[in-house]
Amino acid sequence: MFRFVLASAALLVAAVAAAPQYQHQQQHQQNPEAHAQIVRYENVLQDDGHYNYQYETSNGIAAHEEGLGAHSANGAFSYTGPDGVQYRVVYVADENGFRPEGAHLPTPPPTPEHVFKTLEQIRANPPKDQKDFSLEALDATLARLRQH
Repeated sequence: MFRFVLASAALLVAAVAAAPQYQHQQQHQQNPEAHAQIVRYENVLQDDGHYNYQYETSNGIAAHEEGLGAHSANGAFSYTGPDGVQYRVVYVADENGFRPEGAHLPTPPPTPEHVFKTLEQIRANPPKDQKDFSLEALDATLARLRQH
């Protein structure tokens, strides 16, 4: 009986000791990206608030950005998707928001002409009873819609 208990305890200790190694091997097989290395990195911050950075990893992820503090930025990043395709996004972020562009990103459909006509009619005859109406906001909307 003592041999049985001793053998059982030895098997239990061996199983517990092997579990972390087995679990680590499984995680590595499931997610090889977890062991990517940074192969290039640069980060520059100037006294006037301008900055730029760039980096690249061993698994093909790359990014760069330049900007001025919290006011504006532009940059790009790229990576290889699970489908093996290289994806690239170029972006601008400023007072008009974050505007990414990439061949894989959806684009809005063209604005119908009747929407432009309606907005132009509103611009020509702005409502007088709406205190929060802004011609500047309407002009910005028209400009943004015309870009697409």
